Amino acid sequence: MSTQELLSEKTPSGEETAVRRVDVVIVGAGLSGVGAACHLSRYCQDKSFVILEARPVSGGTWDLFRYPGVRSDSDMFTLGYRFRPWRGEKALADGPSILSYIRETAAEHKVEDRICYHHRVTKASWSSKEARWKVEAERPDGSTAIFSCSFLFANSGYYRYESGYTPEFPGIGEFTGQVVHPQHWPPDLDYEGKEVVVIGSGATAVTLVPAMAKLAARVTMLQRSPTYIASLPATDPLAKKLRKRLPERVVYPLVRWKNVLGALVFFQLSRKKPEIVKRLIRRGLEASLPPGYDIDTHFKPDYEPWDQRMCFVPDGDLFAAIRAGTVEVVTDRIETFTTEGIRLESGRELLADIVVTATGLSLQMAGGMELDLDGEKVELSKTVGYRGIMFSGVPNFASTMGYTNASWTLKADLAATYVCRLLNYMERHGYAVACAEPPDPSLPTQPWLDLTSGYVLRSLDSLPRQGQHAPWRLYHNYILDLLMLRYGPVRDRALAFQRRHR
Repeated sequence: MSTQELLSEKTPSGEETAVRRVDVVIVGAGLSGVGAACHLSRYCQDKSFVILEARPVSGGTWDLFRYPGVRSDSDMFTLGYRFRPWRGEKALADGPSILSYIRETAAEHKVEDRICYHHRVTKASWSSKEARWKVEAERPDGSTAIFSCSFLFANSGYYRYESGYTPEFPGIGEFTGQVVHPQHWPPDLDYEGKEVVVIGSGATAVTLVPAMAKLAARVTMLQRSPTYIASLPATDPLAKKLRKRLPERVVYPLVRWKNVLGALVFFQLSRKKPEIVKRLIRRGLEASLPPGYDIDTHFKPDYEPWDQRMCFVPDGDLFAAIRAGTVEVVTDRIETFTTEGIRLESGRELLADIVVTATGLSLQMAGGMELDLDGEKVELSKTVGYRGIMFSGVPNFASTMGYTNASWTLKADLAATYVCRLLNYMERHGYAVACAEPPDPSLPTQPWLDLTSGYVLRSLDSLPRQGQHAPWRLYHNYILDLLMLRYGPVRDRALAFQRRHR
């Protein structure tokens, strides 16, 4: 069906309810969801689709996070869409600029009018008889909107929007100051001239700390253990030179591929020759931090590079704030909160007017929606990922999970490309169903993600598994995925198809 239809069906109580019937339902109107919609509108023009978004606006992560200095830690030549060049000057762009880029892309490709806001997808039920998904979405007034689709494409990211992760800190109820989580930043928070403690050492913390230090009296970054942190130029020097001589349509792919290959080489070097990478990072730290700074305590992790996600700071802004004396890094463990701050296990007390708990995310798959096949609940944690996009035993369903070692959008673009290729293949051959058949149970599997970050380890049991070989392996390698998802054959032995019932 290439056009949308509005039908009705009876509920178990006998009442009639409207059902909007489309070919594809996209869940999420953030960076991935808008990109998926643009791909569908370009390469599957005969397919009708709708985007269901729980929030009142588009943008996803880049609208949700409003903390000071929010920015990308991936360069915009790879975080940007393949089909729409990033024309901004900054390679590591701020949140508002990225948000504008997403919304401008949606408007340019005319997908904005396909978004249904205030529609939180709670459940999707597959009917083998109809070869369709019934998708239920809650609206703010408590009512439920129902959609019917032949293909369901989840683009809602991998973390829970409602709440971030905050450990149970002893004595936190005694603290008389203000406690804030970056995921829910108060728009009226006044930190000018105040003492601020930021708990954490990940991407959010290293972004927040130098930004808040511009107004706060002092900012302390309190970490249990160090993170690998390196400086990158805020503006890509090659892009700056090429833009003076070449059109953007030439510059963008050149710089994009330069950054893709550079990141891939750096990641592979980190895995195969970690000592070399550690020496390179160390030299950068020694050049950026004050003479005699205790690097071993505060910036020398006890794990290898890329065992956890590495952090990058634009033009070394964090190190500049440390040199200026407006930021202090403290590596210690919290004993308890006090009325005036935080007492550490070393006995030191950090006074604070505001404590920011940049302590991580809570992961969830497919936006937390419930899935069932003919009434039987689907647990994605018991499935094996197929090409990093689909899941064993779950028909006509795909989910975008970006790279952990590179830009999210690189994988999101490939995922959307593959889904379009799959839909067109099914249309040409008259297939109604595509399902990755479960692999041999005797074959060994491993966790979906191989990072040792806390937010990953806390959620491994809720994530799918992956195999050791294609198509079940998650490569985290753009070139291998490019060959498989964009240029490789759609059909293989692991993907089963069924024709339409006559």
